[in-house]
Amino acid sequence: MFALTFLGTSASVPSAERNHPALLVEAAGQRILVDCGEGTQRQLLRSGAGFRRLDRILLTHAHLDHVLGIPGLFSTLGLRQTFEVMTIHGGEGTLDLVIRMLAGLWGAGRAPIPVEFAALSLGQVIDVGDFTIDCFPVRHRDTDSFGFVFKSPARRHLQSDRLAALGVPDGPLRGELAAGRPIVVDGRAIDPEDVLGPPSGGKKLVVIGDTETTDGLSRHVADADMLVIEATFLDRDAPTARNYGHLTAAEAASFAAANNVGQLVLTHMSGRYEDEEILTEAARIFPNSRIAADFDHVII
Repeated sequence: MFALTFLGTSASVPSAERNHPALLVEAAGQRILVDCGEGTQRQLLRSGAGFRRLDRILLTHAHLDHVLGIPGLFSTLGLRQTFEVMTIHGGEGTLDLVIRMLAGLWGAGRAPIPVEFAALSLGQVIDVGDFTIDCFPVRHRDTDSFGFVFKSPARRHLQSDRLAALGVPDGPLRGELAAGRPIVVDGRAIDPEDVLGPPSGGKKLVVIGDTETTDGLSRHVADADMLVIEATFLDRDAPTARNYGHLTAAEAASFAAANNVGQLVLTHMSGRYEDEEILTEAARIFPNSRIAADFDHVII
């Protein structure tokens, strides 16, 4: 299961309703920020999420509307004096900008909290057992941009009818079978394969920040339960979208439809359009579309 809290859903210019980009993803006791636009620390407070157990930031790219919230967040965490290490993942160019930004404020290596930097390259970012995060490059103007795939594994569960039929009592013996180890009941060997059902429950979440094209991304997005992706422009302004390195709502929806996505969540909203205009364009192509608003909480 993944729980998403949208902390900022605007494009480059914030509005009274939408803050700069930031998304909180929670899973298996882990809390991870994807991007940290200006004002993210206040959005964390307003959402009720707070700062607890927040120790990792994934950065899609280095544009300022996606990273300017880092110094304020670090300053607040430093004042609380309860922090261990924050790990920031990003492309090499993105990390270089963040390192220089922090050094300009506090001096090289003297941020208010301990921080580690981990450069991204295609493949796995972390594996915490209950879920993994992979990354993949996307094209957005002159940046080294990345998208992220969060996956929780499918699991096999004990079938109560089979347990009862084989006379397996409640208690530790069932735990052994669930762990994949055979047991003996009344002199009979029982193998986990005798009582485990088919794999189920695995989830796949894909988060893509700013991108000028979806070419080459299908293998990362295919069969996702949810795709979070930008839709900064409408199709009528496609030439402008190309000039600025962004997608239209129609392009995002077509991409979701072509890749068997379960639900499409559009973000990075431009103030030049009404939400209903954007949703209408997307839903015409991919009906299971929604527009993310600040403080929306979604569980998959």
